[in-house]
This record gives sequence, structure tokens and C-alpha cells, in this order.
Amino acid sequence: MPSRYINPYTDFGFKKLFGEEANKDLLIDFLNAVLPPEHHVKTLTFRNPANMPDSPLQRMAVFDIACRSHNNESFIVEMQKAPQHYFKDRSVFYSTFPIRAQAYKGDWNYNLNQIYFIAILNFMYDKKKDCQKFLREVSLKDQDGEEFYEKLQYQFFQMPLFTKTESELENRKDKWFYFLKNLTNFDDIPAILKEPIFERAFNTAEYVKLPLIDQAVYEHDLKIYRDNYSVLKTAKDDGIKKGIKIGFEKGIEKGKAEGLVEGEAKGKAEGLAEGEAKGKAEGLAEGEAKRQTEIARNLIQLGIDVETISKGTGLSIDEINKLLVSQ
Repeated sequence: MPSRYINPYTDFGFKKLFGEEANKDLLIDFLNAVLPPEHHVKTLTFRNPANMPDSPLQRMAVFDIACRSHNNESFIVEMQKAPQHYFKDRSVFYSTFPIRAQAYKGDWNYNLNQIYFIAILNFMYDKKKDCQKFLREVSLKDQDGEEFYEKLQYQFFQMPLFTKTESELENRKDKWFYFLKNLTNFDDIPAILKEPIFERAFNTAEYVKLPLIDQAVYEHDLKIYRDNYSVLKTAKDDGIKKGIKIGFEKGIEKGKAEGLVEGEAKGKAEGLAEGEAKGKAEGLAEGEAKRQTEIARNLIQLGIDVETISKGTGLSIDEINKLLVSQ
């Protein structure tokens, strides 16, 4: 039995809350909660999240959410579920697309509009404990730490570091991250979130109110999310055990105490590395290769007619009939 409210860390859940035209007011309210007052948004226009390269040899970028405000400021909003190598590089790469999109034909003086890259991370990329911060704000600065260029801003929110309880929420930003962090654990709307914008968000996220085809898509995305978590957790645990064993063997030579410390440290490092690689490979392979077929099978089990399944998944009627025969 699924939770009453959908998981916002799934692709479907995040885009249902913030990436649909009907819920644009939720995204505007969230952005205004995390942006400085001078960049508050009045209206938004969604942009195509798929950004094509300049040549066939270059790589395409697909954003979770891309939008532009009433004064032509650009926003990229990403939900990153698991750690990956070069995530910072990817963030910078993504931010180049709205920069280049401002290169008008004809006479142009290179005056650029503001760009914000906002990432909600369901992991910690700050490994050193003394450097860990829930919000990491990044801009271009010179050797003296003074801001060199103010129109390109990055915000990284590390969700595992958000630990505030309901009684500790101080502002609207706290409320939004409390909502995102705990949504799947709520049975009812908490008293502190009983205001129109959050009531709209809860109503949007209620599983039983989703159309059957949306429920099937969400269940598929939730399965991928859980599988990836399980793979990462298993790989991490196996890596830690392996590291402890290696550390113990080396400890025979260097001393038992030193060996255990080294084993634990190496175990954690190898576990994380192995988990990242295995989780990404298996999650992408399963999510991309089987996505449409699994959704179609779910819809068949729900008794949805063939034509509706075809429209919702993009599969042909012949392909769906073959699935019916194999059920």
C-alpha cells in the first residue's frame, strides 16, 4: 500500500509538484522562498527541458525543470536522487545552455540576464564534516573573495542536512523543505502547513487523486527509486565489509588499532564508489529499457483499454496486444 502522498524524490513526483502548468503557482512560491527579494518571481514560462547541442558531435542536456520569469531571468531546478561523479561539472555544463540561448541574432552587446541553477540533493556531496552545509550558495568570485559576476548563481540544498522539526521552522523556505523532506511520512497536513499554497501542494501529491495512468507511471518511478536505493545500500555495506577486512589484514602488519581505522575508512570510500557506479548503471538500464513496457503492463492489470494505454505510453496497439497475450 503506497503512502498517502507521492514521493517528491521520484521523477514523476517532483515534476507533478513543480513541473506542470496547472501547478505553476507552487513552483513560483518555492522559488520566491529560496531567492533573494530582488529576484522574486511574479510569473513563469516553462521552457523545453531538452536542450539541443550546437552540433551533432556535442551532447544534449535534459533538465528536470527549466523556466523563465517575467523579467527574462532563467531558472534550472534539478532533483538529484543519488550521488554521481562530476555532479558539479554537470551543474556548470547545464548552466551554459540558458547563457548561450541569450545570444541574439544581429546586433547584440553581450548583456546577459540572471541565471539560477537550483539543485535539491537527496545526498551529501560535502564529505568533510567541517564543510557540510544544508545550503551551499555559489557564485563567481575573485582571489579576494569579492563577487566578480553576480548574474550566475548556484544553490545546492543537501536534504540529509535538513533536520528541523515542525516547532523549529522559522520561515517559508523552512516550510518548503520540511514539506519535501517529510511528505511521504505525513498522514494528514501538519498544522504549520495549513495555508492555501501548501494545501494545494498536498492535494496535488495525494496518490488516490491521481488518474490511473499517472498512478501507473508513479509506481514505475517509485520502483526505480527503491531499486536504486537498495543497490546503493547493498553495495555500500558490502564495500564497508570488504574495507574492514582489508584494513584488518594490513593492521596485522601495522598494528591492530591502525589497521581497523584504515579498514573502516577504506570500506566507506569503496562502498560509496561501488554503490554509485552500480546504482547508476542498473538504474539507468532498467529505467530506460523497460519503462514503457512496464507502465503498459501496469495499465493492463488495472483494466485500462488498449487505445488509452497506447496514447499514454507511446506503444503501438500491436505491441500492447502482445503484452495482453503474455499476461
